[in-house]
Amino acid sequence: MGTIMHLAVVPLLVLVAMVVVQPCTAVPIPHPRWHIHVVNGLSNETLLVHCKSRDDDLGIQHLVKGAEFHWTFRVSLFGRTLFWCYLEKPNFSVSFESFWVEKHVWLNSRCYDKNCIWIAKDDGIYLRNNPVNIDERVHNWNKIG
Repeated sequence: MGTIMHLAVVPLLVLVAMVVVQPCTAVPIPHPRWHIHVVNGLSNETLLVHCKSRDDDLGIQHLVKGAEFHWTFRVSLFGRTLFWCYLEKPNFSVSFESFWVEKHVWLNSRCYDKNCIWIAKDDGIYLRNNPVNIDERVHNWNKIG
C-alpha cells in the first residue's frame, strides 16, 4: 500500500512544483484577460489619466472629450492584481482602484465578460454596469487646493 501511495503522490508533487516554481513554462492555467477602459465623458475638458499597478506604470494620458484609454492583463497567479488610477480635470482630481481581485461579486457583476468601463463625467466617476447598461456613480471629484 505504501508503494501505491508513493506512486500517486510523486506525480502530484512534481506538477505542483512546476506550477509554483516555473509558472511561465509550466502547464498553463487558464486566466482570462481583463479589459479596463477609462473614458472621458466630460462636457468640454481634457482628462488627465494616470493608471498603474505595483508592477506596471501605464503612463500619463491626456484624453480629449469622448476618447478612451484601455489596457488588458491577466490576474496574477496568486490573485493579488491591483490597478489604481489618478484622474484630473481643471480644479478637480480623484484617485481610485480601477481593478482589484475580490472575494465578493460587486466588481465582477458590473464588469461582465471581464470588461470594466470607467467613465469620467462632470459630476463624478462612473462604472458601467454592463449587464443592465447603466452607468453607476462610484466616486466624486475632489477640489484641488
